[in-house]
Amino acid sequence: MNKTIIIPCFNEKNTILQVIKKVKENLDNGDQIIIVDDCSNDGTKELLQKINDAEINIKYHDKNYGKGKALNTALKEDLKDIVIIQDADLEYDPNDYKFLIEPFFKTNAEIVYGSRFLGSNRYIRLHFFWHSVANKLLTLFCNIITNLNMTDMETGYKAFKKDVIKSIVIEEKSFGVEPEITVKLSKKNYIFYEVPISYAGRSYLEGKKIGLKDAFRAIFCIVYYKFKN
Repeated sequence: MNKTIIIPCFNEKNTILQVIKKVKENLDNGDQIIIVDDCSNDGTKELLQKINDAEINIKYHDKNYGKGKALNTALKEDLKDIVIIQDADLEYDPNDYKFLIEPFFKTNAEIVYGSRFLGSNRYIRLHFFWHSVANKLLTLFCNIITNLNMTDMETGYKAFKKDVIKSIVIEEKSFGVEPEITVKLSKKNYIFYEVPISYAGRSYLEGKKIGLKDAFRAIFCIVYYKFKN
């Protein structure tokens, strides 16, 4: 099975080339990268425009929409067997791909989440206690609604069989896409797995974008997409 790595990107000029390099180091023959630049204005777009690589398909938005819209753009392309979402910062380590895809080969997994809280991780950066609490509370609430027992619903590392992720239409434009995807796929009774991953979370000074308003949006999305037909 080959992989498609989707990289939503907005204003990540300091990390995007490093992320691409690390992702390429973890590709197999036949894999592909789809980058969606969400109307960056910090020089990221100019860096991407200099790339000439047959393995990399780059799409550009003419307006800043958010992560969900970027994923939607990428999912309209021809995809490989397994789809992995990769943030454009350096919080998530592409060396963990081998752990993310292992359940697809060894079990009946259709969806695999990389958990920052499962244990047995190689490394975890320690900071943002209240972010950790918020993530765990959102995950608990999502588990109550979906009857799953996941440990990290908000993880940025999500992997899917191609037909699974293409079975839903993403409606959220920004970070609400995380609970939206989880709730919609749980309603289809797909088989979820989790694996531990490493995590080097950024501070806001380093460019972290998600905030308190996104937590409230996540609560809304969990309820809304659970009961929406």
